[in-house]
Amino acid sequence: MSESPLADERFSVNVVSRAVSFNGHVWDIVTERFRYNDDELSRDFMKHPGAVAVMAFDDEDRFISIQQYRHPVRLREWELPAGLLDLAGEHPLASAQRELAEEVDLAAAEWHVLTDYCTSPGGNDEVVRVFIARGLTPAVHDFARTGEEADMVLRWVSLDDAVDAVLAGRVANSVFQVAVLTAHASRERGWSTLRPGDAPWPQLEWRDESRL
Repeated sequence: MSESPLADERFSVNVVSRAVSFNGHVWDIVTERFRYNDDELSRDFMKHPGAVAVMAFDDEDRFISIQQYRHPVRLREWELPAGLLDLAGEHPLASAQRELAEEVDLAAAEWHVLTDYCTSPGGNDEVVRVFIARGLTPAVHDFARTGEEADMVLRWVSLDDAVDAVLAGRVANSVFQVAVLTAHASRERGWSTLRPGDAPWPQLEWRDESRL
């Protein structure tokens, strides 16, 4: 008998209590007590709004990357244009379009979903959706980049060079790594794995339902 396709399984538990242990500027630390099998457990984790990232390819099949300082790890990391789902009611695709404009001054005519993933499910509820964008044109916006975004470095990178950088351990950002390796695998399949830009995002939907 053949096994079913490998897939995560949605699972609901009885949450007995939920409290905010630390209220932060961007995200909170919450403590939940819940029943699992015959036990009542307590877990602390970071409550995260979720995020989107964009691999925006030009006509030469290079994607735009940014180098930005990240204080917790003391690195100027190479990353993708990305941002939080921090505007209430904004669709993830619209968030990605906004971030692409605000961070690298670009708009795109074609949008697809490359992959969805959980960054660290043992310690936070962050989910990330990575988009592929093509048909690039300059974007007009009034967003002013400040702080760590004020001196970002932009570079167009070929997918092959990015794969080499990931495998050599020269770039450590998880979104960058996941996006690059997934895009490489998708390209090997003629990009047949891509989903529509407005495809459902069950991990985000299930997570948000569990917060109610």
